[in-house]
Amino acid sequence: MSEFLLAAAGFILLTVAVGLVRILRGPGNVDRTMAVQLLGTGSIASLLLVAAATGVRGAEDVALGLALLAAFASVAFVNSAAPSEPDNSEPAAGE
Repeated sequence: MSEFLLAAAGFILLTVAVGLVRILRGPGNVDRTMAVQLLGTGSIASLLLVAAATGVRGAEDVALGLALLAAFASVAFVNSAAPSEPDNSEPAAGE
């Protein structure tokens, strides 16, 4: 069973490597952001698979930290890409 888990982790790391190409050569920022999300998700999945195959303790904490970083990266991208709203607190000229 551990051989299957390690093979699955290797396959996931292969897809992450393909995502790295998209990060470097992506046509736009959205494509690059989605590739970074793939990188985060793939690294979490492969980390958990390797930990389950080898019996390493504490990998769940590292995976949780990577998941939080990936979520914060998505929120930061959405906030930076959102159009800014005009400030309506000051009255317009002539009022």
